[in-house]
Amino acid sequence: MHPPPPGPLGDCLRDWEELQQDFHGIQETHRLYRLKLEELTKLQNNCTSSITRQKKQLQELALVLKKCKPSLPSEAERAAQELENQIKERQGLFFDMEAYLPKQNGLYLSLVLGNVNVTLLSKQAKFAYKDEYEKFKLYLTIILILISFTCRFLLNSRVTDAAFNFLLVWYYCTLTIRESILINNGSRIKGWWVFHHYVSTFLSGVMLTWPDGLMYQKFRNQFLSFSMYQSFVQFLQYYYQSGCLYRLRALGERHTMDLTVEGFQSWMWRGLTFLLPFLFFGHFWQLFNALTLFNLARDPECKEWQKFHHQQHGSKKE
Repeated sequence: MHPPPPGPLGDCLRDWEELQQDFHGIQETHRLYRLKLEELTKLQNNCTSSITRQKKQLQELALVLKKCKPSLPSEAERAAQELENQIKERQGLFFDMEAYLPKQNGLYLSLVLGNVNVTLLSKQAKFAYKDEYEKFKLYLTIILILISFTCRFLLNSRVTDAAFNFLLVWYYCTLTIRESILINNGSRIKGWWVFHHYVSTFLSGVMLTWPDGLMYQKFRNQFLSFSMYQSFVQFLQYYYQSGCLYRLRALGERHTMDLTVEGFQSWMWRGLTFLLPFLFFGHFWQLFNALTLFNLARDPECKEWQKFHHQQHGSKKE
C-alpha cells in the first residue's frame, strides 16, 4: 500500500482506514446480534407455548380437584388444600414470567397502535417506563392547575376554555394508552382505575363540545374551580401514594411495576388521615356539581344537550 500523501488528504485517508477497521468490527457485532436475536425469538416462542400448555393443564387440574374435593375424606382435605395453594402460586409465577414475553395487544391497544409489540424485555426498561408514566401524571397535574387558574381568574374566553378541555381529553386518552402498555408489561392495574379514565375522556369531550351560552357561563366558573381543586388533590395523592409505594418496595412487599394506587398497610393511615378531608370534600363538590347541572337542565332557557350527560372530569378514588 502506498504511503498517504502529506497534508489534509493524508489525514483524511488515515481517518478512513481507522473507520474501515471499526466498520469491520461493527459488522461482526451486528452479525452476532442478529444470531442472538433469532435465538431469543425461538426461546420466546418456546417459553410462551410451554407456559400456555401448562396453564391449560393447571386449569383442568384445578377443575378436577374442585369437583372431587367435597367427596374427599377429612384426612385428605389438607393435602387437597395444599395442592390448591400450590396451583395458585404457580399461576402467580406464570404471571411474572409472561411479563417478560411478547403478548398479543388487547382490543384497545390493537385499535390505537395496531399489532405493535409493546413488551419491554428488561426490568430497567419496565421500571423506566413506569417511572416516566408517574412523572407524566405529575407534570400534567401541575400544568392543569396553572391553566385552570388562568381560565378562572385571568381569561374569560371560550377559546382558552376549549384549549383546557382539549388538554383534558388528550391527557386522559394518553393515560389509557400508557396504562394498557403497563398492563401488557405486568403491571397490576385495577380495572376501575383504567375504566374511570375512559369515562373521564368522554366527559372531558362533553365539556369541549359544550357551546358557549348562558348555561355554559353559569357552570363555567364552578367547573374551573373544581378542576383546580381536583388537580390539587391529585397532586397531594401523588406524593402520598408514591411515598407509600416507595416504602413498600423497600420492604419488598410490592411488585416493581405496581402503580401509585395499589397496596395498603395499617401504617398508611398516618398519612391518609391528612388526605381524607380533601378527598371527602372533593366528593361532596362533585355532588354539588351534579345538582347544579340538574338544575341547569331544568332551566327553561336550557337548550344544550351536554348538561344531561356531564359529570366531573376524573374523580380518583382511594
